[in-house]
Amino acid sequence: MKILIAIDSFKGCITSAQAVQAAAQGVADAFPDAQVTCLPVSDGGEGMLEAFQAVTGGQEIIVPAHDPLMRPIQAPYAITPDGTAIIEMAQASGLTLLAPKERNPLIATSYGTGELIVDALNRGCRRIIVGLGGSATSDCGRGMLEAMGIYFGEGYDYRYMNDFNFILNDYPDVEVIAASDVQNPLTGLKGAAHVFARQKGATGAMIALLDKRARRFAQMAKFYTGKNHRFTPGAGAAGGMGFALMTFMNASLQSGADLLLDMARFDESVAEVSMVITGEGSANAQTLMGKLPYRVMSRAKAHGVPVAMLCGQLADGKALEDAGFSSIHVINRPGDPLEVCMQPEVAMRNIRNTVSKILTKP
Repeated sequence: MKILIAIDSFKGCITSAQAVQAAAQGVADAFPDAQVTCLPVSDGGEGMLEAFQAVTGGQEIIVPAHDPLMRPIQAPYAITPDGTAIIEMAQASGLTLLAPKERNPLIATSYGTGELIVDALNRGCRRIIVGLGGSATSDCGRGMLEAMGIYFGEGYDYRYMNDFNFILNDYPDVEVIAASDVQNPLTGLKGAAHVFARQKGATGAMIALLDKRARRFAQMAKFYTGKNHRFTPGAGAAGGMGFALMTFMNASLQSGADLLLDMARFDESVAEVSMVITGEGSANAQTLMGKLPYRVMSRAKAHGVPVAMLCGQLADGKALEDAGFSSIHVINRPGDPLEVCMQPEVAMRNIRNTVSKILTKP
């Protein structure tokens, strides 16, 4: 028996690597002689740096940077053997860097992510992949651009900008890829503020103000660049970071899941296995909107390989089954309190036990 395991992180609980390890132990419990391929994965969000490092053998770089409240931190990114920089936005501008009471997207800045990009450029990297997930910010990438040397002046009228063209002029051969599976535009009811800002600490009044700021930022960008990415799918990723990268650095927006799976030669590996195990913390209809388990299932299905889905919480189960998952399994025991299920050791034990039961079920 050959099994491939590619499970996303269970957000706020365990990493992809921990989930994959627990599932592998469950396989070993049921079939000690099974051949198991373990693939830590990420769609560009939480755990992206670790997953891409595991696949590429990238070297970790630690640099002085600033968190979303401009407090000094040490933040990591990676450089692969071919010179590609792998930057996970959450490492310097992530929501997990802030205590719940500190979360305020009106003041949170993406400056630290810009510092990582500058460091990568200064080290000679000419291909940069930026994972857009888990951010605490909704600043349209303004902080990132300020770290790179663009001056916007005080406030949000943008009357005193310096010349931003030096970014493209100084680095004309740089390829920037924004890794994200978010398809939201920058503004509007489906935009960055209305869809994502509340989970970053925004109130209703804040959301309206953030959307207004984003509209003004887009108008400024169009005036100075001639580009209008306000409604481009993905512009609203990471509080508008997608918009900034596309507008000011000519970035392409690509599926973070597909980028990683391609680097890992997933299609070659899945053609040789009899089963795939994937999963994420919360499985629902949004899973089918290009999230990592769906990408894994779609590729495996093309090879006729069944895919079992693990999750901590489940909704829209029929839609997931109709989409092609061969089976869906909630790892938590009915009645267990959420705070217990969210403990890493409990989640890993539940994954292990669930996988073992799947494989030994008559």
